[in-house]
Amino acid sequence: MEPVPEDLGGGLWSVPVPIPGNPLAYTLVYAVESPQGPVLIDAGWQHEDAWTALRDGLGTFGIDVADVRGVVVTHFHPDHAGLAGRVREASGAWIAMHRADTEIVRMFHSALGHEERRRFDLTAMRRAGAAESELDGGMDQPRVDPPAIPDRALDDGELVDLPDRRLRVIWTPGHSPGHICLHLEDGDRMFTGDHVLPRITPHIGLYPYDTPDVDPLSDFLGSLDKISAMSAAEVLPAHQYRFTGLSERARDIIGHHEERLAEVTALLSSRPVTLWDVTAGLTWRHPWEQMPLGARRMAAGEAAAHLRTLENRGTVRREGDDDPLRYVLR
Repeated sequence: MEPVPEDLGGGLWSVPVPIPGNPLAYTLVYAVESPQGPVLIDAGWQHEDAWTALRDGLGTFGIDVADVRGVVVTHFHPDHAGLAGRVREASGAWIAMHRADTEIVRMFHSALGHEERRRFDLTAMRRAGAAESELDGGMDQPRVDPPAIPDRALDDGELVDLPDRRLRVIWTPGHSPGHICLHLEDGDRMFTGDHVLPRITPHIGLYPYDTPDVDPLSDFLGSLDKISAMSAAEVLPAHQYRFTGLSERARDIIGHHEERLAEVTALLSSRPVTLWDVTAGLTWRHPWEQMPLGARRMAAGEAAAHLRTLENRGTVRREGDDDPLRYVLR
């Protein structure tokens, strides 16, 4: 059944905003009431159909986009931040994001063009150990414009500018460096963005694959441990559906990644193995042979993130610094 806008009670509404051509189907955008206008949690993908769904969905509850006070973005990904700039244009609303993701958005606005980025990705996959035959034709990925630069940078523990309400920022890095959850303390509801979803797990990737001094999976596991210690009467994720049992779900996701780490470890030995070979040997939703190159690129990022955690745990080490990237058991 197709999701529809919902009045969730307590001055809170939910609007499903479509993501064209994406299996996730939609982003759940939430509107929180305040005496000085509603604040949105996320905004949806930048597309005309998405804009129509957001505008008309809010209108179902008598909310005009022009009255929106602000947009809090859980993280910089386009299905969450894409329409924030258009909401700001229509209403004068501020856009807020954790400062780590704010810096990434600023970098995007001054970074490589689409063709340069494509060449960069192909070079990274060669370095991972991909054969030239696998890279024939390159990647056919649509261009996605960077999201609007936020007006406000948020920090862990602070309250969002939401008059007469208490919406607290909880920094939960992993899926992105600046991912945040938000606790509506006056309603005991937790907005989890992509951090904790009811049935699936978010992508945790390392890009470039050998970026030094970062460990996104360990960050994610630590963030899950942090959020599992908190209670909330209801969990409101950005995808799928609302649920209860935040701590139990967070622990399930930790368990899933520990199993994945064991799967990665089992593919290694005293003989160096390339990152690409490790990635190809893992279990994915679709067989490796059927995965398009863009999906393989993301899969390698996920494998690299797990390998980095294993490196930091002392289980695995990189073999040399030359191409391709190779790993062995310690």
